[in-house]
Amino acid sequence: QVQLVESGGGLVQAGDSLRLSCAASGRTFSTKTMGWFRQVPGKDREFVATINWSDGSTEYANSVKGRFTISRDNTKNTVYLQMNSLKPEDTAIYYCKARTGILKIYDDWGRGTQVTVSS
Repeated sequence: QVQLVESGGGLVQAGDSLRLSCAASGRTFSTKTMGWFRQVPGKDREFVATINWSDGSTEYANSVKGRFTISRDNTKNTVYLQMNSLKPEDTAIYYCKARTGILKIYDDWGRGTQVTVSS
């Protein structure tokens, strides 16, 4: 399928910005969407943002609208998440997901990158 490697996480203060990157390799020719999810211990993984690989259309969780921006570089098979005005409640492990396939759909996940926002 597709291998995903996230980077860009770290420790920041409230109000700061971070940019996450997710580089994809493997069967990327059939990518349909790529997205970001996040998870804190003891809670379910939640949707953050997604981007359509063909037309660039995007969707966001209400909690990040206006603060986060998802973008893609098709030539590098990379998706980005620009996070501005970070809040302590944004603290989580952020995971990249790729949805690929033609006759059958596959979902692949990266290992995650930690984002910690201090107040």
